[in-house]
Amino acid sequence: MSETMQGLAGQAQANRAARLPRTARRAQLLSAAQDVFAANGYHAAAMDEIAERAGVSKPVLYQHFPGKLELYMALLEMHVDELIMRVTDAMESTTDNKLRVQNAVSAYFDFVDGESQAYRLVFESDLRGEPAVQAAIDRGTDACVTAITATITADAGLDEERASLLAVGLVGISQVAARSWLANNRSMAKEEAVALISTLAWKGIGGGFPLQNP
Repeated sequence: MSETMQGLAGQAQANRAARLPRTARRAQLLSAAQDVFAANGYHAAAMDEIAERAGVSKPVLYQHFPGKLELYMALLEMHVDELIMRVTDAMESTTDNKLRVQNAVSAYFDFVDGESQAYRLVFESDLRGEPAVQAAIDRGTDACVTAITATITADAGLDEERASLLAVGLVGISQVAARSWLANNRSMAKEEAVALISTLAWKGIGGGFPLQNP
């Protein structure tokens, strides 16, 4: 291709990029970045590849995100918020405490089972040494624990310290079990896996610390 034709092609690409509203363009860039970060991790991901996958020039990408870390953080914060919402909804969607436990476990299985592989950024980030990244991940864990703690404190008659430790246990078993299930190629149906883990959790929490349903 001649330099003139290359220039025209580049200009055409720029024109196409300019047509999208800013919010739509940002969503497109985040989607492309998600694919690259999930496949390669932070360190091996390249802004060139992200721009190419999104079908934009690098200047367009940098208009929205000043650098790779800012782009990564935008994705990470979005996925952390999603996980918090899933767990909070699990606690608030019913007053049946057995079902709450099941829904909490299910929230983690659904999160790791998402097509975008968002869980890799939250649970398997290769950038945990970056303070902002670790802070975002800790925020997600703390918020999920807090949502569960509030329920256990109210319904099991435990003080906040003991209820929080139980909540940490439920979060831990849910996350590790969900990731193990996925790593083993979904060896059983998700519904069966959720039922198995939630039964284990419920027998511990509901049996040892009876929760009072309204």
